[in-house]
Amino acid sequence: MAMIAPMQIQPKRLGDYLEVMTKAVFQSGMSWKVVDVKWPGFREVFGDFDPERLSDLSPDDVDRLAQDPRIIRNRRKIEATIQNAATMLALDREFQGFKNYLKSQSDFDTLSRDLVRRFKFLGTTGAYIFLWGVGEPVPEHTHDRR
Repeated sequence: MAMIAPMQIQPKRLGDYLEVMTKAVFQSGMSWKVVDVKWPGFREVFGDFDPERLSDLSPDDVDRLAQDPRIIRNRRKIEATIQNAATMLALDREFQGFKNYLKSQSDFDTLSRDLVRRFKFLGTTGAYIFLWGVGEPVPEHTHDRR
């Protein structure tokens, strides 16, 4: 089955980064078509990916989201999105901008490993998709990086 490349964006706000990362998280192990079809529901349910709002969600909110048919109801990935919002906010503050965090790493492999370490449910393929999706430099050909 051929994989369709995600759309590339130029992030204008922190929520843009979070949206691309969340899509990479939810596409892991799923059909991209299923995720794409449900994506408008994700935007609605996750408040246009406002990281301040998402990082404040409670366990009761997670319970509610895990029952919402507008999204893929994977509790672990919903929880990962909330944790990733908090991590992204912390990095944004620490580096005076999330883009500055991305630029602080010496090369693609170092950045990819750091993303996988810091963010939940993001593997090496997800990190590659995320970086490509937000317009960061990525190698033309990737190899298994396990």
